[in-house]
Amino acid sequence: MHRDLQKTKRIIFITKLNRENRKMIKKLKEMYENKDFLNRTLDMAAVMPVVKEIIAGVKDRGDGALLEYTEKFDGVRLKEEEMEVKPKEIEDAKGSVDEHTLRCIEEASAAIRDFHYRQKRRAGLEEFSEGVFISDKYDKYVPLDVVGAYVPASYFSTALMCVIPAKIAGVREIVVCTPPGKDGNVDSLTLVAANLAGATGIFKAGGAQAIAALAFGTETVPKVQKIVGPGNVYVTAAKMKAREEGVEIDFPAGPSEILIIGDKTANPAFIAADMLAQAEHGAKSKAVLITDSERIAAEVEREVMAQTGKEEQNWIILGDSMEECIEFANEYAPEHFEIMVSEPIEVLKKVNNAGSVFVGNYSPVAAGDYATGANHVLPTAGYAKLFSGLDVDHFMRRMTIQWLDKEGLEKIKDVVVRLSEAEGMERHAKSVEVRFSQDSSD
Repeated sequence: MHRDLQKTKRIIFITKLNRENRKMIKKLKEMYENKDFLNRTLDMAAVMPVVKEIIAGVKDRGDGALLEYTEKFDGVRLKEEEMEVKPKEIEDAKGSVDEHTLRCIEEASAAIRDFHYRQKRRAGLEEFSEGVFISDKYDKYVPLDVVGAYVPASYFSTALMCVIPAKIAGVREIVVCTPPGKDGNVDSLTLVAANLAGATGIFKAGGAQAIAALAFGTETVPKVQKIVGPGNVYVTAAKMKAREEGVEIDFPAGPSEILIIGDKTANPAFIAADMLAQAEHGAKSKAVLITDSERIAAEVEREVMAQTGKEEQNWIILGDSMEECIEFANEYAPEHFEIMVSEPIEVLKKVNNAGSVFVGNYSPVAAGDYATGANHVLPTAGYAKLFSGLDVDHFMRRMTIQWLDKEGLEKIKDVVVRLSEAEGMERHAKSVEVRFSQDSSD
């Protein structure tokens, strides 16, 4: 064992995590849950009573409750007419942003638009079989009418990521809610980004109360069909509750996280920097390295200390083999997954569960957060096993289109009639047969 590995309790040795012992991850979770390792479950049950109270208040009393909760949780007293951001506030925000930063926001917006525009579906019928035309490749996609985007305080890049895909989808009304500061104003960069992205309304509201306002509408905030965007456990719990009430959401998107897989060829300084970058998201964020190299594990530990001068909230896991590391990664299902190995494509082929994957030494998560154009609103806490990241499809409904001519229907007539009769649907069968009766016309 590398002598430096003996100095830290934060390096975990996985000895028998393989296909014959799939319970090892569960055992590790139980062993280290008191240290908050692997235990990424959002404890929504703990906050749900408060969230339900907030939702009920906003649902029943509208703006009055929203203003009360804004004062209580954000520490600012607003008037009803101050909740919606005015055009002058946006113009003032633009004037306060330096030209270099503004240009960078515009460049990031262009990349995001380009990336998401390529996702947009286009309607078209193809001949599925002779005489039967179905939207086989492209169904008809219809945009939602009104959506809401939650943007955490000062995370202006999230405004770009939420609003631009909705705009490309063709959503008519895109409402942004974001917490106000103590001075009653919204972060200038957030205003600039939301406006540039195409938001049709920006409101000074945060937390569960903002989700409730979007879900049910108030005198000032419009009711939406779907709510997207990340947030803390209160926001996430409110989104889940809103879904129960008939308002669609994107997916659970709580505290941010990263898992890095590295072998002996990885750069320890790069890994440490990316783990520390994740720590900037706050105490609830998770930064994990899994490697099959004792040397890399030890050097990354040293780099973390060298770059910060203190211990940070990260975990380093040592696996017996790269296969074992990949298996762990798929079970962990991270929001962000970086691959720093000598044969990254081989590892990538075996990755099944991750929100967004960053391949190679020069693909840090920060690049995707701001400039590549890919979306950074992603499922967290293992939900990457169930959900994909935010994209244009989240803002659209799909209609399947079918168009048969007489010859096409005739070819499948016997199948339709026989199966209709088998299910006791005589009139279904008749609806086909009548088209081929002697006295029918085209």
